[in-house]
Amino acid sequence: MPCLLFRAGNRFLAWSVTPLTARNNPVRRSSPGDIVVPMKLTPLALAVSFCLSAATPAPPVRGLHLSAPSADDLPLALRFIREALPKEGVNALVLEFNYNFQFTRRPEVAEPGGLTAEQVKTIAAACREAGVRLIPQINLLGHQSWAKRTAALLRAHPEFDETPGKYPQNEGIYCRSYCPLHPQVHDVVFDLIDELADAAGADAFHVGMDEVFLLGDDDCVRCKGKDKAELFAQEVRTLNDHLALSKRTMWMWADRFLEGVTTGMGKWEASANGTEGAISRVPKDIVLCDWHYDRALPTAEYFAVAGFPVLSAPWRKPDVALAQLDAIRRVRTHATAGIADRMQGVLQTTWAGMGPFARAYFGEPASNANVAEALTTFRALFRELRAMDGR
Repeated sequence: MPCLLFRAGNRFLAWSVTPLTARNNPVRRSSPGDIVVPMKLTPLALAVSFCLSAATPAPPVRGLHLSAPSADDLPLALRFIREALPKEGVNALVLEFNYNFQFTRRPEVAEPGGLTAEQVKTIAAACREAGVRLIPQINLLGHQSWAKRTAALLRAHPEFDETPGKYPQNEGIYCRSYCPLHPQVHDVVFDLIDELADAAGADAFHVGMDEVFLLGDDDCVRCKGKDKAELFAQEVRTLNDHLALSKRTMWMWADRFLEGVTTGMGKWEASANGTEGAISRVPKDIVLCDWHYDRALPTAEYFAVAGFPVLSAPWRKPDVALAQLDAIRRVRTHATAGIADRMQGVLQTTWAGMGPFARAYFGEPASNANVAEALTTFRALFRELRAMDGR
């Protein structure tokens, strides 16, 4: 018996139907070659019969990305973890610390006012209580400055700068980078990763690595003339190999593995300086966080086909976030098991501090439009994720 299918959210309602007989309802042609067969709903037991298809289960990773809270906002952050995250269905929390942590192994790199190890342990405990996986982040390689302010690593170790002496007050660049070939840089970076990951009790670590523009600079004595794809891939491998020693999974942003010129994606969401070739030179156990904020581009599918576990990462447009989720659902429903399983889920970005985001979540006025829009997107996305699980 044929059915009519109607979509209702993430489910499909199917009504059984039968064609009307040709005697009473002759077949009508609207144009040569087109046949329209009238249909009627068939009553079953004096009621319209319908069947409800099983909803596609939500993907396994339902993540939220926030900047680490200040010490003053720590009580609010703990409340947000315990109350909001389980309610919304979040099961992974990426907290971006960068150098806002009181490192004891490398105290010269600690930004003033960062959280202590004991305070991070309270966050980790709250996450365990809430059933949330805590994944700390330090943005490595690029993003070593913002506007005129150089971040703590290069302030403490200017010798690590990819472009030392160039760009006074960071004029004319987006962000500084450290030189991945400096012989001492990883001694410091590994200490930072290990101390923060240990405090968080983490089994994964997010290394950032997005929007790296300064790489293989012509004035760098170590990097000049080298293949930028290989420089990037080598740094990815170096960080991944180190994390593997402590059995931690590496997470990173995915944009430098995409080609931005011929695809039209541009230099922000993708690479315009030749790093895209690194994708074939790095291990495929790295979780790629595929951020796109204005369009639901088909790049998560590309990474999954290439063999990587991938998360789609929206920001402040609900329609984009839901379109990304639809793509995940479609692939997980129709692709081969190998590809489907690699479409791991979502990482909702906010580009907000945990304190401001939590205050807006609990009903206070949002501190700015970005917080308000990210919160609206978060609510819409996680409402749909819960619906996929029948919640």
